Amino acid sequence: MKIFGQIAVVVALAVACTARSQSTDSGPKDSLHTHFHPAFLTIDTALHKAYPFVNFSANCFRFYTPESPNWEKFYNDLGKMVNFKDRKLNFYHIGGSHIQADIYTHDIRTYLQTRWSDLPGERGLVFPFDLARTNNPWNYAFTSPNHWRSYKSVSLSKPEGIDFGILGAVVECSDSIIEIKFRYDKTDVKPGFTRLRIYHNKGEFPFDLHYGAAEILIVDKYHNATLGYTEAVFTDDVDTFNLQFTRNKPGPYGLQLHAVQLSNAHPGISYTAIGINGAALSTYLANRNFEEQLKESPPDFFAFSVGTNDANVPYASFNPETFKRNLEQMILKVLRANPDCAILLTVPNDAAYRRRYTNANVARERAVIIELARKYQCPVWDFYGIMGELGSSRTWMLKGLMQSDMVHFTSVGYHLKASLFEDAWEKWLQQMELRNAK
Repeated sequence: MKIFGQIAVVVALAVACTARSQSTDSGPKDSLHTHFHPAFLTIDTALHKAYPFVNFSANCFRFYTPESPNWEKFYNDLGKMVNFKDRKLNFYHIGGSHIQADIYTHDIRTYLQTRWSDLPGERGLVFPFDLARTNNPWNYAFTSPNHWRSYKSVSLSKPEGIDFGILGAVVECSDSIIEIKFRYDKTDVKPGFTRLRIYHNKGEFPFDLHYGAAEILIVDKYHNATLGYTEAVFTDDVDTFNLQFTRNKPGPYGLQLHAVQLSNAHPGISYTAIGINGAALSTYLANRNFEEQLKESPPDFFAFSVGTNDANVPYASFNPETFKRNLEQMILKVLRANPDCAILLTVPNDAAYRRRYTNANVARERAVIIELARKYQCPVWDFYGIMGELGSSRTWMLKGLMQSDMVHFTSVGYHLKASLFEDAWEKWLQQMELRNAK
C-alpha cells in the first residue's frame, strides 16, 4: 500500500522511467543501497543544459546499507503526517556560514512548508543576528532601540557566565527596560505561532515581561529557571511580537538571549537552521546547552552540513580521525535526543584554501562521512561529488555560482543548491514509494 497516495505528478511520471532503468541494478530491488536514481527528477532541464559541469546523476540521498530503520520510520511518520494531519515533524539543519545566511535552507523550508498546502508547519528556532550586528537571514528581522553585546561560540575566548545553546550565539543587554520586536521579512511562508518561547539566562530572572498588543491573547505563561526559558501561549496565531523586559529589582543584571522558538499546533514541518559563521564541529560540541535544548523539541530529521571550516587547514594539519570523532560525537548527541531520528550526512562543497589552492581535505572528509553513514545506516548527500569534486569551485565561480573566495556561493548558487536538495528529496520519496510497492 502506498503511504502517500499520489505524492506528486512529477514523481508519478518518473516511476515508469525508473522502473525501465532498474534492470541495470544488481541485488534485491528493495535494498536501499541498490536503488537506481534518474539523472534528474524535478530539476528543470534548462538548468541541466546551463550547467553541464554539475554531476546531476550523483544528486540523491545515497544509502550504503540495505536497510535504514530510522529513515524507514521517518518515511512512515511523514506519510501519517500527510494522510492524517496528526503530527509535527521537527527538522534541523546544521552548518556554518552557509546556514547562517539561510538562503538555500530557507528555500528548502519554503519548499517543504508549501509542498502540502494543508500542512503549514512552523518556523522553529530563530536568533536575533540583527542585534548581534552580523548577517541576519533575510526572511525575518529583529529590531531593538537598546544596545546589545554579542558573543559567538566560534570565539577563542568565551566570557565567564556565557553558556551557548543550540544556536551557538548570545546577545546581552544590561538596560533596565529592554524592547525587542520581531517580524517576518522577504518570505512567502509566514507560519503563525501560538507559543512563543524565549531562551535566556538560567537561574534568577528579575524581569517582568510584557507582550505588547498580543498580551490580551495570552492564556498561559511558563518560566523554567533550570533550562532558562520563558514561554507564553496565545489563543490565536500571531506572526509578530513586541516584547518589553522590565527589571523588577535593583542592581546590575544582563538579559541574555540565546534563541526564540516560534511554535504552533498545526501539523507540518518545523525547519530550524543552525549556523554560525566560521563554525566547525568542535564549535557545536563545546556548546554546553546544545543537547538539553535539542531534547526540548526532539529532532525527527537532522541534516549535517558541517565540515567546510574543519577542512580549511593545510593538508598536513587535517586529521581525519579527529574529524570522525567529532562528527560521531555530534551524531550521538542527536540520537540521544531521539534514537529514531533520520540523520542525513552531507559532504561539504569543494572550496579553495586561501582563495588559491585546491583543498583535498574535503575528499578525506567524504571518506569519513561514508564510513559513519554505513555505521549508523543513514544516507549521504554528496554535494562535493555533485559539484564535480576537487577544483570544481573554480568552475562554479567562473560560471557565477560561487563568490571570488571560492568558498561561499552567490545567491544564484545557493538557490541552485536548494533546487538540487529538493530534487534529491523527491528521489528519496520515489525510492521509498517504489520499495514499498514491491
